Amino acid sequence: MPQSSKYHRKSKSHYSNDRRRGNRKMILTEEQKKKFDDLMQRTELTFENKKLLIQAFTHSSYVNEHRIYSFQDNERLEFLGDAVLELSVSQFLFKKFKTMSEGDMTKLRASIVCEPSLAQFAQELHFGEIVLLGKGEEMTGGRARPALLADVFEAFIGALYLDQGLDSVFKFLNDTMYPKINDGAFSHMMDFKSQLQEFIQRDNLGQIQYIIVQERGPAHNREFVSEVQLNESALGIGTGRSKKEAEQHAAQQALMKLSEQEKLK
Repeated sequence: MPQSSKYHRKSKSHYSNDRRRGNRKMILTEEQKKKFDDLMQRTELTFENKKLLIQAFTHSSYVNEHRIYSFQDNERLEFLGDAVLELSVSQFLFKKFKTMSEGDMTKLRASIVCEPSLAQFAQELHFGEIVLLGKGEEMTGGRARPALLADVFEAFIGALYLDQGLDSVFKFLNDTMYPKINDGAFSHMMDFKSQLQEFIQRDNLGQIQYIIVQERGPAHNREFVSEVQLNESALGIGTGRSKKEAEQHAAQQALMKLSEQEKLK
């Protein structure tokens, strides 16, 4: 076979593959488009690059199901948003609490940008209603899953930063996050384990213990799952990049459960 003919067939095949890949575009329904428009109205934001906005709400399960390029999910924006959020909150705390030590600022920042807090912010902004999910993730309650909501919040911050810069991120956080810091919403969140211990001792409820029930992921990116038990019965469960973080999240969940029970009395 002549070399030119062989080259021609190979080029045609590559062109065909590229064309098929190019057809894998993000196509939103009218209902989905309206949800994004409603979000922009609620937040009083206007994205120059709407693809960034949509990507921030695109879960990997949606990408896999619709055979879209893997880099079109929100994980890269989540990575960026995590760093932007830490910087933004760090600057706010540095300016607001002029006499606070580095250690205390670190603890306070950790309580603000932790998964439960970010998930709460996402819920208040109705992010769960907008996120694009695969059917499997949808059926298993992904829209309400704290880890997913926290990731979407970080991805949104990353997208906003890329589209409009830090000033717009500061303005958005000034409307959503900073007021709660000013109101002292996080001042009691630095040590959930101590709070839980005080709650248990105050009402003589019994003994608590923390158990690591699962370790997952590779060694360089390990995630721990901790369960806090009251009198050997499960009271709360939490995840974290370290055992201590997982225990703090478990204690937080336990406190929320006990507080709800107390309200019903």
